[in-house]
Amino acid sequence: MAGPQRDPWLGYTGRRLRRHLHWLRSQGLARLVEEDELNPVDRATKAAAKWRWRLAHRARPPGGTAVFLVGVQRSGTNMLVRGLERSPEFAVYNENHRAAFSRFQLRPDPVIRRLVEQSRHPYVLFKPLCDSHRTPELLDGLGLQRSPRALWAYRSVDGRARSAVAKFGDVNLRVLRELASGGGRSRWEAQRLSPDSLQLIAGFDWERMGPFDAAAMFWYIRNRLYFELGLARRPDVLVVSYEAMVAEPEAEMARICEFLGVAYDGRLIAHVKARPRGQSEALQLDPRIRDRCVELAARLEAARHAGPAPVPGEVGR
Repeated sequence: MAGPQRDPWLGYTGRRLRRHLHWLRSQGLARLVEEDELNPVDRATKAAAKWRWRLAHRARPPGGTAVFLVGVQRSGTNMLVRGLERSPEFAVYNENHRAAFSRFQLRPDPVIRRLVEQSRHPYVLFKPLCDSHRTPELLDGLGLQRSPRALWAYRSVDGRARSAVAKFGDVNLRVLRELASGGGRSRWEAQRLSPDSLQLIAGFDWERMGPFDAAAMFWYIRNRLYFELGLARRPDVLVVSYEAMVAEPEAEMARICEFLGVAYDGRLIAHVKARPRGQSEALQLDPRIRDRCVELAARLEAARHAGPAPVPGEVGR
């Protein structure tokens, strides 16, 4: 007697395809093309510019500065990648690039180290959002010739929650249900969460909560890692804001360029449609979650205004 047939939709590829179909139906083809960088003309133009740069700088020895773009999914990181990618000085490995990622998580450290050390570009940008909890190890443990840098990107909780639910549906809700029941500890979403965060998750009845509450809670527990991991005390980590980027793109990109040591170029923000802050209506979130998110948002904004911690030995100079 034949065994049960495996549902092809249950696998990883099936889940990705379903998410893309949902995104296509809800956001339209143009948005999907932009989101996944599927425009062949745009991709060919960028590739040609990088090839010309390598040709002009072929005497440059290999090895670059690794830049890790981290934070929480749906925080405007694709917009930052598209901007920095316009600079031919950057080699870019987005989270779907198979040379550096497997199922959106970074490949082993020796692979990442080799990509950086063999690069002919001065900067090698990675977007390891699922590995954001590993930021200290990525900065300190790769053994690279040049010290890496990290950009911690954040977005308003309402903007992030809307975008996450639009693209991923109730994924955050299902994950939090599993974590609240004591499971899911091997998932990337649970890595390096503090005991307080795990206790907080367990204190909610996620069977009664909605996907926006879950997306907001996920925003909270993952952005909280910026402080819990001690990144606020590091000179090699810069906090960047999606809202600041769309409100004042030139100023925010200039901050990033100064931090990385890259010359600012207006082409880096040519794709950003500037608009004022605070245009969207606040979501109806559980008040306990809202209060936590308001407090953390204020801390993140204060950290952005303060800038990276000073380099040891340079205080007071």
